[in-house]
Amino acid sequence: MSYADLPQVPSFDVTSGSLKDGDALSPAQTSKRFGVTGGKDESPQLGWSGAPEGTKGYVVTVFDPDAPRAGGYWHWAVVNIPATTNSLPAGAGVPGGAHLPAGAVQLKNDAGFPGYLGAAPPPGHGPHRYIVAVHAVDVAELGLDAGASTEALVRTLASHTLARAVITGHFERR
Repeated sequence: MSYADLPQVPSFDVTSGSLKDGDALSPAQTSKRFGVTGGKDESPQLGWSGAPEGTKGYVVTVFDPDAPRAGGYWHWAVVNIPATTNSLPAGAGVPGGAHLPAGAVQLKNDAGFPGYLGAAPPPGHGPHRYIVAVHAVDVAELGLDAGASTEALVRTLASHTLARAVITGHFERR
């Protein structure tokens, strides 16, 4: 299952001091772990508003649909963000989640650890899109722990998402 398997839902507003919709990612959001020059593996700052009535929590994800593997590549997934939260600081995705609100849980990304992994497409593979999404959900807790797969997340989001706010950045290594 991939991001494309999620149902169409209404949108709300998301902004970021780290990236602008349609622009290239800054070096901070690229991957030092995977050898990108200047990469910092820093999750973007996000702020959101206008989620629908009935929102009981949020999920934040970063997904690359252009990765050269079936189903794309999940760079970050945070579940159980309280409904009273309307922003995350830059760097909230550090392993251990010290900068996340109480109760929020990071799932393992496709590199195998819970936390944010910056963009690192294969050199010469062309530009990749990075879909940064805030999902408003109808439950306070999704019932997923840090060991849950991204496939389980997609299945769960499909039945609990009320609305979704999206910013898409891009990045390429030549």
